[in-house]
Amino acid sequence: MEFQQLEMFVAVVETGSLRLGAERVFRTAPAVSIALRKLEEELGSSLFDRSEHHKYSLTAAGRMLYSYANRILSMRNEVTVSIRDLSREQRANLRLGTHESLTLYLLPSLLNNFKEANPELKSEVICGNTERLLTALANGTIEIALLGDAPDEPHLERHFIMRDELVLITSPKHRLAGLSPVRVPDLADEFLIVQGTKSMLRERILQAFRESETPFKVGVENVAIESIKRMVAQGLGIGFVPLMCVRDELSARQLVTVQLNGVRKDWDLWLVWRKDHSLSAAAKAFVNLSLDNPQSVEAEPEGIPEGESKGTPNSRKPFPITSRKLVHC
Repeated sequence: MEFQQLEMFVAVVETGSLRLGAERVFRTAPAVSIALRKLEEELGSSLFDRSEHHKYSLTAAGRMLYSYANRILSMRNEVTVSIRDLSREQRANLRLGTHESLTLYLLPSLLNNFKEANPELKSEVICGNTERLLTALANGTIEIALLGDAPDEPHLERHFIMRDELVLITSPKHRLAGLSPVRVPDLADEFLIVQGTKSMLRERILQAFRESETPFKVGVENVAIESIKRMVAQGLGIGFVPLMCVRDELSARQLVTVQLNGVRKDWDLWLVWRKDHSLSAAAKAFVNLSLDNPQSVEAEPEGIPEGESKGTPNSRKPFPITSRKLVHC
């Protein structure tokens, strides 16, 4: 029995698909199928009920192996992280990823709290869309990610940080500025200034236009939120951004928000890491401080029972952290 076989097995179980499982472990579907067959031969028992084609339901033996496999892989990753932590440089790095907007409007306050508790800590931050950050989590480039609308998937640990609001912004001189509320059809043929093609915010907006059968024009795309704000203020079109990103411009009356019905407005922010990757002490400390910081929590997300750890910031016990001095940049 090899670690690679167990990784393939867990991937197929958690995705429910041979193809998706193969994609997660960066192998071909035939290679994964052969590896699972060999694993079954070695154990002398079927792991999947194959009575229904393409459905990977676990047998009793499969359920037992899945339980052990998760623990085995977790222990392997824990050993790997612990050995890496013997290196001073590795101990000193907090590696996290987030969206461009959050590096400007939320991450500074979280890192400031972290710096006060760990004055010598060095932090490494990468920016990107959700897809890129989840890939970075999978390959170990980062340990934790701060995401908007993070996917609720079995291989991810996810903890709620705060709720922001998605708002429609226009120039104060725009025809919509004096109207409230408006509906999606009222935006017909407006020039939209939107983020990149893989942005979840962009997809939410365009989906609302498609569902209401409202024609739209993407005037400018693949631009950062700061560029969206400037272009909208100059009257080039309308945009959708998180509220935290435009508070200053609203106060200065450079932009206005328009109440819009027909588009989901909540924008939940989560700390996310992979369950099969053990966190370093630095990452654990950042998680604890972020979840225990009342200023970072504005509201509870809807639909999550009170006290459930996947969603409530203070519903879990903090990681036990051994204090030590690190380097901050």
